[in-house]
Amino acid sequence: QLVESGGGLVQAGGSLRLSCSASRSIFSSNFMGWYRQAPRKQRELVAGITSGGSTHYADSVKGRFTISRDDAKNTVYLQINSLKPEDTAVYYCNADWQGTLWWGQGTQVTVSS
Repeated sequence: QLVESGGGLVQAGGSLRLSCSASRSIFSSNFMGWYRQAPRKQRELVAGITSGGSTHYADSVKGRFTISRDDAKNTVYLQINSLKPEDTAVYYCNADWQGTLWWGQGTQVTVSS
């Protein structure tokens, strides 16, 4: 129901755009977010967007990450700029729909120094 894409290996300072394609029903969620989980760390919310377009960012990514949505394509994007080695993680798309948390399979982002 949630399918992420766009991860890869990139040098520090580079950019990536992650995509999360959702089914129409899940895309109607009030809130969709991007989380990440680095090795031996807890999963953390890095950016979120409401159905009305309001956005939220973790302090660690403000100014570098931009979340957006395309309602016509049922897709949420995460533009990541000025990548740092500490951004290396598996990035997951998330939606809270009808009282259930939905997760994608994740996409790996690896940043080399």
